[in-house]
Amino acid sequence: MAGAASPADRNPPILLGVTGGVAAYKACELVRQLQQRGHRVRVILTRGGARFVSPLTFAALTGEPALTRLFASAQSGEAFASSIDHIALAQSAKALVVAPATAHCLAKLAHGLADDLLSTVYLATSAPIILAPSMNVNMWRHPATQANLQTLARRPGLAIVAPEAGYLACGMVGDGRLAEPAEIAAAVETALRPVPASAWAGRTVLITAGPTREPLDPVRYFSNRSSGRMGFALARAAAQQGARVQLIFGPTAAEPPADPGIELIPVTTAEEMAAQALARFAACDAAILAAAVADYRPARPAPAKIKKSPDALHLELLPTTDILAELGRRKTHQLLVGFAAETGDPRPAARAKLAAKNADLIVGNDVAQPGVGFDSADNAVVLVSAADEAALPRASKDRIAGQILAAIAALPRPVPVPANSGGLRA
Repeated sequence: MAGAASPADRNPPILLGVTGGVAAYKACELVRQLQQRGHRVRVILTRGGARFVSPLTFAALTGEPALTRLFASAQSGEAFASSIDHIALAQSAKALVVAPATAHCLAKLAHGLADDLLSTVYLATSAPIILAPSMNVNMWRHPATQANLQTLARRPGLAIVAPEAGYLACGMVGDGRLAEPAEIAAAVETALRPVPASAWAGRTVLITAGPTREPLDPVRYFSNRSSGRMGFALARAAAQQGARVQLIFGPTAAEPPADPGIELIPVTTAEEMAAQALARFAACDAAILAAAVADYRPARPAPAKIKKSPDALHLELLPTTDILAELGRRKTHQLLVGFAAETGDPRPAARAKLAAKNADLIVGNDVAQPGVGFDSADNAVVLVSAADEAALPRASKDRIAGQILAAIAALPRPVPVPANSGGLRA
């Protein structure tokens, strides 16, 4: 007679894959973060991962042997007794998390290679998958890695927790540092949460992102420090909630999102961005203008490089199209959201812009604060609408993006006004 199911049998595990990167030590804290949220954790160590953190460490943390082999061996007590037991493990998992996910691991998963336990479980599981990459900044930015990430991002049921920018173990500074364990654990919780019907499903959302470049001559231009990350995070979040996203973005070093449902529209100048936004606005349900658009442009860009001279250089600058104001004049049924990047308290400027531009919501932020705003992985903003004002404390831009979308979805829909009524339309 079969015995009663053990508690472990009644609590399907989260499988944590640990690959061979120096950030593998952070996986120990991730185990604790997941356990504190009530999850049972089983660790799968690749050969490289086991060289950074021993199987015994994870066995002590989880109370279960760390899995390192696909097939049983005389020397290994933790391997599967049957060559197909790993399939049952994959099918019973609550989720599969890979942290850190190295460039090599991402390449294998993107191309469906299955030569070890972790990659085999990846192909065999139908559970949600969360990948947290970590690597050297040049490896992260390499076109091959970015192509693999785009391939993975298009797969349903798979989420990528982007690495942070900062000081790396190799001594370089840049993107590639593993996201904090608490952020990865939060992404796991999100992946496991039942997906409610989204207010954005089937909606068309127009989003602008990044800086613009206004040419002075063939080799010089005016621009700003915007990285485009906030707008890109908004595009990803909207697409993940079922929206059709049209993303108009200026030149930036950050990779634009490759999620299904996002149409990418690259531009360079403020006037090009304005033309695209004005052409697409009528057909959208909401427009979120997160781009840092140049306010002025050189009146007469030089046809050849301007040579250095001891004399002062006098430039005539002309105002660019105010995209937010122009869309506010044309608004009928759309929700219109603008951004106010200030050096100081953004609330007065956000409140003034809300009224002057006929917007429904202004997202204000103080870009002078260290660690938030331009060219940063984090942000801290205040949301200003006609009826309310709410501060969102510092968090990753992905998390802020989700909060902004929730706030927009809660806004009352504008009441269309006949075109012949004159004046601004609500």
